[in-house]
Amino acid sequence: MASMETKRKISTIVIHIVLVLISITMMVPFLWMILTSFKSVTEATAINPFVIFPKLWRTEAFAAVLNNMNFLMLYKNTFLLILFRVLCAVLTATMAGYAFARLHFKGRNFCFSLVLFQMMVPVQIFIIPQYLMISKMGMLNTIFALVFPGMVTAFGTFLLRQGYMGLPNDLEEAARLDGCNIGQTFLYIMAPLTRSGMVALGIFTAVFAFKDLMWPMIVNTDKDMLVLSSALAKMQGQYVAKFPELMAASLIACVPMIIIYVIFQKQFIEGIATSGGKL
Repeated sequence: MASMETKRKISTIVIHIVLVLISITMMVPFLWMILTSFKSVTEATAINPFVIFPKLWRTEAFAAVLNNMNFLMLYKNTFLLILFRVLCAVLTATMAGYAFARLHFKGRNFCFSLVLFQMMVPVQIFIIPQYLMISKMGMLNTIFALVFPGMVTAFGTFLLRQGYMGLPNDLEEAARLDGCNIGQTFLYIMAPLTRSGMVALGIFTAVFAFKDLMWPMIVNTDKDMLVLSSALAKMQGQYVAKFPELMAASLIACVPMIIIYVIFQKQFIEGIATSGGKL
């Protein structure tokens, strides 16, 4: 009995050590970014792998990027991009997921197959037709252009459909007996029960929108309509790059998402855990 308890403790310690090592490995790029932002260009590009900490902690890189980049504008554009993409994705995916899961209509399986097909192909395939649509509407260099690809999400439709399919049929039957129509059943009975799926979809959408790089660089070339990701990409020169300034700007760009995660940490973890998904 004692030997079993000892083996269990040893296995627990080993598992924790492995998890700690993995966590440290995942933190190395973030720590490297912080340390590089305080280095000089010579130190940042040094080949010596043992030069980890800067000899002199410099703040010139932060002063340079704050003077050269309008972070308030970048924060505003990025916030609007994330906000409208989350609202549109949750709204459309909730309604479409309910229709595919609970309603019976002709062509339902075929339409859902098209949704699955969109998930299976690379998103780059849709860039040209989406750009032509935005260009024909005269909406280039606008917030609408940034939000347009995320207004309808195949992943969100699939995620919410699975959530609705897990609900018992008795709920709809009871609502029908009480005189509820389809809209009332969806709005007051079924939708509130998939709140965890909506939270998970909102988290996924926000993270994907924050990381989106290719589409913002294509449709918004005006410097006043850049988002954080495209502004950081434009700092990378063809022949030379000031890595301390690039890392300083990246660190400043990460601050809002870190604050949002700290505030909504509980909802973030619950949304990922209940959805069964991963980033």
